[in-house]
Amino acid sequence: MTPMNTPLRYGRLSISLHWLMLLLIAAVYALMEFRGYFPRGSATREAMKLWHYMLGLSVLALVFVRIAARFLAPTPPIVPAISAPQAWVAKLLHLALYALMIGLPIVGWLILSAEGHAVPFFGLELPPLIAPDKAAVESFEDLHELGGKIGYALVGLHAVAALFHHYVQKDNTLRRMLPGRG
Repeated sequence: MTPMNTPLRYGRLSISLHWLMLLLIAAVYALMEFRGYFPRGSATREAMKLWHYMLGLSVLALVFVRIAARFLAPTPPIVPAISAPQAWVAKLLHLALYALMIGLPIVGWLILSAEGHAVPFFGLELPPLIAPDKAAVESFEDLHELGGKIGYALVGLHAVAALFHHYVQKDNTLRRMLPGRG
């Protein structure tokens, strides 16, 4: 498999970034879901929050690498071709996923900034995006939570669509993004 996309399938770079992003996003969600099993203020709960922040910011950093990779190499076509409405819905879903991969980490960063907390990133402390603003915290938290719920739906829809293409439409949509020889 070549590093860049070919006319038949995604290359190693795109495939690796896709699946790495899935793992990171799954970890970010899992950390927040499972933190509730630990008492507030406990070392385990605080560690889970810290990793949630750092992995969320990793998603933000890597999404720009992913966007660059999309522009550097053409997207392999779906064979057989899908209908125009289906292509439009797919583009819309991908845009929504990218918006969440950018927006949710930024809103998380805004939450920490508004709370006056450090913004940790693997030993670094990132600068706050805004001055502390206790009044804004709740709005940012509500937005972050809503985005997280929308993210569950979009990731689920993305997975169902890939399986639909593979098993019902019997096209190459899923095979183009699977690791290995395809």
